[in-house]
Amino acid sequence: MRSLKLARLAVLASFLILGAAGAAAAADTIKIAVPSPFTGAAAGYGDNVKAGVELKLAEINAAGGINGKQVVAEFLDEQCDPKEAATVAAKIVQDDAIVGVVGHLCSSAHLAALPNYVKKGIVAVSPTATNVTISEKNKDKAGKAWSYRVVYRDDFQGAFLARYASQVLGLKAIAVFYENNDYGIGLKEAFVKEAKKIGLAVVGEEGYMKGASDFTPQLTSLKSKNPDGLFISGYYNEGALIATQAKKLGMNVAKFGADGLDNADYIKLAADAAENTYMTVPFLAEAASADAQAFLKKFADTYKRESDWMSANAFDATGVVLEAVKAAGMDRAKVRDAIAAMNSPETGFKGITGNTYFDANGDCLKNAFVKVVKGGTFVPADKQME
Repeated sequence: MRSLKLARLAVLASFLILGAAGAAAAADTIKIAVPSPFTGAAAGYGDNVKAGVELKLAEINAAGGINGKQVVAEFLDEQCDPKEAATVAAKIVQDDAIVGVVGHLCSSAHLAALPNYVKKGIVAVSPTATNVTISEKNKDKAGKAWSYRVVYRDDFQGAFLARYASQVLGLKAIAVFYENNDYGIGLKEAFVKEAKKIGLAVVGEEGYMKGASDFTPQLTSLKSKNPDGLFISGYYNEGALIATQAKKLGMNVAKFGADGLDNADYIKLAADAAENTYMTVPFLAEAASADAQAFLKKFADTYKRESDWMSANAFDATGVVLEAVKAAGMDRAKVRDAIAAMNSPETGFKGITGNTYFDANGDCLKNAFVKVVKGGTFVPADKQME
C-alpha cells in the first residue's frame, strides 16, 4: 500500500513539474490562432494564408519578438465549413494563451465563428472575408466590434466589377453565375444592384452549390440569353470548371469574377479556358511599395512560387494583431481596443498592402485592382479603375 501511495505521489509530482514547465513556456511566448481551410477544396487558399502568417512571424521573431517574447501560431483546419469553423472557434476561445485570431478565410466560416468570439471577447482580424453582414454581426451588447478585416467588402467589390465591365470592358449584357453561399450571393447582389443603377443589362442569373461539377444545364440556359459577358461569383475550383464547360458549349464571352478566382489553380484547372478572365484583387504586385516588393521576393525565395493577395493580406492581418499586442499586452480586451484605435490614416497600420485603418464596424477602405489571365499567367489588366 505504501509503495502505491509513493507511486501516486510521484505521478502527481511529475504532472506538477510538467505543468510548471508548460506555464513557463507559455509565459515566454505570445500565441495567436489562425483558423483557415488546410484540407479540402479550399486548401489552396489556406496554404497561401499560412505562408503569409509564417513570414510575418519569422520577421517579428528574428527582430526579437514582441515585448521580448517570441510569437507562435496555432493553425486550425476548418475547411471553410461553417460547422467546422464554429467548432474551431469554441476551441480557440477556451485557450487562455491565445490573445487574438488571424482569420477566418471564408465569409461563411467567419460568420459561423463570430458568436463565440463576440461572447467570449477575443478579437479576430480576417485577411479575406468580404461578406457585408459580418459588419452587422460582429458587435457585443455595448456596440464594440470584435471582428476586423484588412480587405474591402463585397458591396464595394461587386459594384466595382459592374462598373469595370461596363465602362472599361464595354460589355452590354451579362449572365451571372453565382455560388449559393454568403460570399457568392453577397457579391452577386451588389453587382446586380450596381448594374441596374448604371444601365448594364443582367440577362440571366443561375446558382450552383459548392462542390458541384456539372454546370452544363445552367450554362446552356445562360447562353440562350445571348450575353457578351459571364460573371462568375464564386471560388476558383468551381470557377475553373465553369470556364472549361462554357468553352465546350461555345460560350465565347468575356469572363470575370472577384478575388475568389485569384488562385494559381484556377489557371492550372481551366488551362486555356482561363484565358481573358478578369478579376478584382485588393493587392497587385506590380503596383506594390518597396516593402511589399521585399515581401514578394522573400515569399518567392521561401516557397518557390509567387505570392497572391491572400498571402499579402495575411501578412498584414498578422501585423495588425501583433501591433496591438505590442501596445496593449496580453489582455484580450485591451488587444481589441488597440485595434479599434487604428481608426484614422494617422493611427493606421502601415503594411505591405497599404495603410489599414478601420471604421466602427471593423471595415477598412481600400481600392481594388484588376488582373487578367494572359498567356497562361496572371498579369495586370491594361486599364485600372479608381
